Amino acid sequence: MTERIAKNIAEITFDVIIIGAGINGAGIARDAAMRGLKVLLLDKGDVGSGTSSWSTRLIHGGLRYLEHGEFGLVRESLREREALLHIAPHLIKSLPILVPIYKRARRGPWTMQAGMIAYDALSFDKTLPRHRMLSRAETLKKLPALEPEELLGSAVYYDAQVEFAERLVLENATSAFEHDAAVITYARVDKLIVEDGIARGIEFTDEHRGSSPTVREGVSQGRHSASGSVVINAAGPWIDQLLAKAGAVSPQLVGGTKGSHIIVAPFRGAPPAAIYVEAESDHRPFFIIPWNGNYLIGTTDIRYHGDLDRVQIETEEVDYLLRETNRAIPAAQLDRNRILYTYAGVRPLPFAGNKDEQSITRRHFIRRHPQVGNLFSIVGGKLTTYRSLAEEAVDLIFKKLGRSTVKCKTDRVPLPGAATPGTISDFADFCKAFKQNCGLPEAISDRLLRIYGMRSAAIVKLVADDVSLAEVFDAETQAIAAEVVYAFEHELAQTLADCLLRRTMVGLNSTLGMNAVEAAAIIAQNHLGWSKDRVAEEVSSYRKYVERFRLNT
Repeated sequence: MTERIAKNIAEITFDVIIIGAGINGAGIARDAAMRGLKVLLLDKGDVGSGTSSWSTRLIHGGLRYLEHGEFGLVRESLREREALLHIAPHLIKSLPILVPIYKRARRGPWTMQAGMIAYDALSFDKTLPRHRMLSRAETLKKLPALEPEELLGSAVYYDAQVEFAERLVLENATSAFEHDAAVITYARVDKLIVEDGIARGIEFTDEHRGSSPTVREGVSQGRHSASGSVVINAAGPWIDQLLAKAGAVSPQLVGGTKGSHIIVAPFRGAPPAAIYVEAESDHRPFFIIPWNGNYLIGTTDIRYHGDLDRVQIETEEVDYLLRETNRAIPAAQLDRNRILYTYAGVRPLPFAGNKDEQSITRRHFIRRHPQVGNLFSIVGGKLTTYRSLAEEAVDLIFKKLGRSTVKCKTDRVPLPGAATPGTISDFADFCKAFKQNCGLPEAISDRLLRIYGMRSAAIVKLVADDVSLAEVFDAETQAIAAEVVYAFEHELAQTLADCLLRRTMVGLNSTLGMNAVEAAAIIAQNHLGWSKDRVAEEVSSYRKYVERFRLNT
């Protein structure tokens, strides 16, 4: 956000303060701002730097949820999948998924086919293809490296992939900002201000600006408002920590489970499309998915009680994912030395005591706090259903404000990277025209479109103003210098980690961006005025941060 807004933040009366700029918080901020509410969105880290960055990167209906009878959640997810394919075609793509069926598996042919029929029925309004059942011979023709012993056949169905979930979160946040929301990152909430049992505001420390302003809701110059405004706790796995620190008495809301992934380079027998395999050891399905030029394998699902700010994969999880992948594709012969990097995150699932991890619902809940009025906590949810969660939350905000509800538009209005300019009719037409006219090599233009969508034109404009910004600073991804400038000037980036991991996506290349970090910092020095000391500090901080994703072999 701008310095002007930061300095005057205490003078603004907000309708809603949203704590947590993950996918749920950013989605709520966008919806609320688009409906004309005064919004403050803040996070103790960067936009999308928590759980939203560590998923399996799917926009899916939740085929597995059918086993637990959650038909309503599956229907909601499939409806939202269709909406997201429409509003973010640059980020979300159709993904064919093959599910092998084995003789001794928990899910046999009849079970699988019944599930597929139900999945198709619940997505009656979809644009993706329907499922197909394949024979054993057809399955092995499609994927010859698959373990053939006891293979009965397979099912092929379609969901969607969000290759860079970080960008999905960011575009929601930037859309909110463009609709006049105040967005502050690296803002640690210190206290929830409660007066007469009503949440009136928060106190937070802006760690990048060194100030500690107080943001008051419904209160101006000491004047109280009975109607108040609303505070939304969308802190994900940190929900309970935030409530305790803010002095809000509440029973435990979140009982998170950890999901871990490994990233490997293409390997012998690697599938050309995603496969969804039932693990032999615990019968839990896991994915092997082509992703970002490599393969993403995961996820696990185990209880987690450790440090939420430094979640890392455990040795047992690594062994589990390698063992089960090698069992499914014997030619792979993957070992720890083949792992490029790993990542792990904690799902903010509802607290469910000792209930089996796999059976804990993935539905979201908006929890009221009886002892603190106008305070609500977002529990659960997932990437796929963030938009409908946001719609529900903003409807509730209008109700609490005592105002007539303005109709939600987020299911129809494209995200910034898909917003059609001028006479261009759709994203496909824009891509064709952009490649013809941008003056950049095809590899670079393809990359820009895949990450920034229609906002690629703004990056090309930077290059037109300064041709040195066309220089490639990462050979592996073909990222150009203009992207670094754009990240800081137009996409709310504050640190080099923000830029590489959640803007340019260079930090998710095969070396975690380590081969490009110094070049990116020099670009910032030359074009953004960074001092030599800041360059050194940012490079050092980045290297230290990404070490958590490296596997100690």
